[in-house]
Amino acid sequence: MTVKTRPRIDIQSVFRLTELADYIIPFTIRAICDLGVADHLAEGPRTVEELAEATGTHAPSLHRALRALACKGIFTETEQGVFDLTPLAQPLRSDHPVSLRAAYPLLVPDIEAWAAFDHSIRTGQASFDGVHGRGYWEYMADHPDDSARFDASQQAATRLELRTSLPAYDWAALRTLVDVGGGNGAFLGGILAKIPSLRGTVFDLPHVVAGAHERLADYGVSERCEVVGGSFFEEIPAGAGGYLLKRILYGWDDEHALALLRAVRKAMRQDSRLLILEPVVRTGNEFDVGKLYDLLLLCMVGGGARSQEHIEGLLAEAGLRLERTVPTLMFPILEIVPS
Repeated sequence: MTVKTRPRIDIQSVFRLTELADYIIPFTIRAICDLGVADHLAEGPRTVEELAEATGTHAPSLHRALRALACKGIFTETEQGVFDLTPLAQPLRSDHPVSLRAAYPLLVPDIEAWAAFDHSIRTGQASFDGVHGRGYWEYMADHPDDSARFDASQQAATRLELRTSLPAYDWAALRTLVDVGGGNGAFLGGILAKIPSLRGTVFDLPHVVAGAHERLADYGVSERCEVVGGSFFEEIPAGAGGYLLKRILYGWDDEHALALLRAVRKAMRQDSRLLILEPVVRTGNEFDVGKLYDLLLLCMVGGGARSQEHIEGLLAEAGLRLERTVPTLMFPILEIVPS
């Protein structure tokens, strides 16, 4: 008679999986960001009672939230009921150079879409559309409060992208740059502020670029930057030295991505450069932020991050070719020329 041996249980893997599957900490971080708790610790440790008064919260509940984050290295309880910032908590301050306070909004429509993410895996369609009966951008256009919080989260990402992209590429060599799908102009404004010889154009849908004038003025670059409204599937401002697609292409399926690339190619001169700045999926089991963004896009808009080979195939169909890939600490810059 053969006696079956029980498989060895790797308890550390069980604990690690439990940690990875936990949504308690991510949601708590977002709530603490919304309350602005880190701002009130900028000058040093404070008691929970002081923090609760400053943030309009229930002191015992705030204590419970902060001690849970402290066990993950986000905040530290220096003595009973007294909390201070840690290096992980510093970027949650509003005045931090790369503040992430607004980067993690608790948007109810997003949470509802994630709760139905199995729909995306089953069908390949955005669960957001299935839950809300319309696409992400249509929904945001009708919900200005959610749209404003989403925009703020994108501005937080833009600050990181500026810091990693500015030193990686010779932006001045372009002389003129059109940010296609440039939103409120935060990224292009940051580029122009550092490159005085560069001129630019923020191009996006009219209601999207409505706030760009104010943002460009904040950067002090209004005289060197135009704001143009329109659809990038139709006609893009022509004749610039450079065109930028920053986290735009990956939000569309191949059919729409190809139409966009063709519109850009039509606008380019023969010596123009197209720069694509977005996650690129790599093969293998190593950590790759592109694979995470890929799921976010699948859930929310139905697009997806692509491999370099996939992108090159679309470029070829649009009359473009990849000249080189410039690595950065965040996303690579794909420099593309007419073929």
